[in-house]
Amino acid sequence: MDQGFEALYEAYFPRIYAFLLKLTEDRDLAEELTQETFYQAFVSFHRFRGESDVFTWLASIGKHTYYRHLRRSRHQTESLDAGKLAEMFEVAEPSEPPAETVERRLQAEAARRALEELPAKYRDVFILRVYAEMSYAQIGQALQISENSARVVYYRAKKMLMEAMKDGNDV
Repeated sequence: MDQGFEALYEAYFPRIYAFLLKLTEDRDLAEELTQETFYQAFVSFHRFRGESDVFTWLASIGKHTYYRHLRRSRHQTESLDAGKLAEMFEVAEPSEPPAETVERRLQAEAARRALEELPAKYRDVFILRVYAEMSYAQIGQALQISENSARVVYYRAKKMLMEAMKDGNDV
C-alpha cells in the first residue's frame, strides 16, 4: 500500500496544492495543509470506497482540513503587526500605486470573509467549483447531491457573494 499511496501522492499533490493555494493565498500554509490532507487520506485510505474520483475525495479532505485550520485560527487573536502592515503596502507590480495594492488586498479579504459567511452547503459547492475546478457532476458526487442541485446551489452562492460584496462596498 505504501508504494501505491506514494504514486497517488505524486500524481495528485500538484492539484491538491493548487486547490489549497487558491483557498489560502499563502504558499507555506497551502503546503502545510496539503501535507495534512495527504496524511489524513493515508490514515483513512481504508474507508475510501471508490464511489467518487480520487481527486474529488482528496479535495474534500483538503477542504475539511482548510476549514479546521480556519476554526483554529479564529480562536487565536490576530493583531495587526508591522509585518502585516508591510505586507498590505507591498506593491505587486512596480506600476501599481500602493493605494491600489491595498484596495485590491482589502477586496480580496472582504471576498474571503463573505465566502466564510455563506451557509456551509453554498460555501462547499462554491469552493469546489471555483477553487478545485470540479465539474458539477464531481461536486454532486463529493457532496452526495444531484448534478442539477450542484448547479443551482453554485448559482445561488455566487448571487449571495455578489450581494454581500456589493453591500460591503457601500459601507
